[in-house]
Amino acid sequence: MIANASVARAADLAAVDPAKAGWNPAALAEAVAYVQSQKTTGFLIIQDRQVIYEHNWPLPLSATTFAANFTHGTDAHGALQEDVASAQKSFVAILASVGIDKGLLDISKPVSAYIGPGWSKASVEQEGAITVRNLMEMSSGLTERLAYEAPSGSKFFYNTPAYAIMKPVLEKASGQKLDDITRLWLTEPAGMTDTLWRQRPGGFTDVGNPTGLYTTPRDMAKLGQLVLDNGMAEGKRVIQTAQLAALFERSAPNPAYGRLWWLNGSAYALRAGGARTEGQLIPAAPAELVAALGAQDRKIYIVRSRKLIVVRTGQGAPDRGFDEQVWLRLMKAAPKH
Repeated sequence: MIANASVARAADLAAVDPAKAGWNPAALAEAVAYVQSQKTTGFLIIQDRQVIYEHNWPLPLSATTFAANFTHGTDAHGALQEDVASAQKSFVAILASVGIDKGLLDISKPVSAYIGPGWSKASVEQEGAITVRNLMEMSSGLTERLAYEAPSGSKFFYNTPAYAIMKPVLEKASGQKLDDITRLWLTEPAGMTDTLWRQRPGGFTDVGNPTGLYTTPRDMAKLGQLVLDNGMAEGKRVIQTAQLAALFERSAPNPAYGRLWWLNGSAYALRAGGARTEGQLIPAAPAELVAALGAQDRKIYIVRSRKLIVVRTGQGAPDRGFDEQVWLRLMKAAPKH
């Protein structure tokens, strides 16, 4: 039975027989088989606070390089704690919004208002026009070497080194270290027990974003639940509803991107690699889906109307169309809506 495939359940989530929750067990088994075949280590489906499916697979012994570069032990239930790559951006988006709520951060201000001039290779005037919001919407106008390329706000370029400037901005705005604000503003209030920042190993420190966010599928799902609960967690408000909603407003340069979150349902999408594709980001998925996406196919998919959270961790999927293929299968398995 699919329901028995789970290794263990989060204490605050009830396991449910997928069939009784309206899921098609055979189609769900097909989806799981596909996900498992894609070098997955963790797969978690939560709907309406009930665990539909959860399983953690061990890394193969041959994955020594991946283990060294992307993992940091396991949690108490056997799930790997992994560097979730650019999915960290969506966690930082929440932190930025909490900073706005607290009156510490104004994303309409220039980045240099917080960390001083000279943080980029642009001229003083060009740099001074780059706002914190531009960093969050990937519209800084800078190259990955932080050199000027275009006026800020004029084009989408998925620029991780520019995004990484958000970390010192948050530290300067709050007067605290990133570890501390992450704990005080997000992980403790949301009940995340296995999420922390760590220096990335070796050559990963030279790619412009030297700290990785290491977390587990359950903690990733708690970020998803925070979104579904309109900024509430464990009976307390973590982020104001208006600030949360602002993260999912389509940016002018790319309607498939908000503020460090990916958005489905747009007429076209500019992807991380720069390619433009017509139609929504993931055609098979519900148009309202929002997602935190990272390299090695780290995924947090959230569908509000279905109260649905899907998390995937592991090595990079061999199938480059993973997003589409997993949603083709999930939509066959999920209850009719």
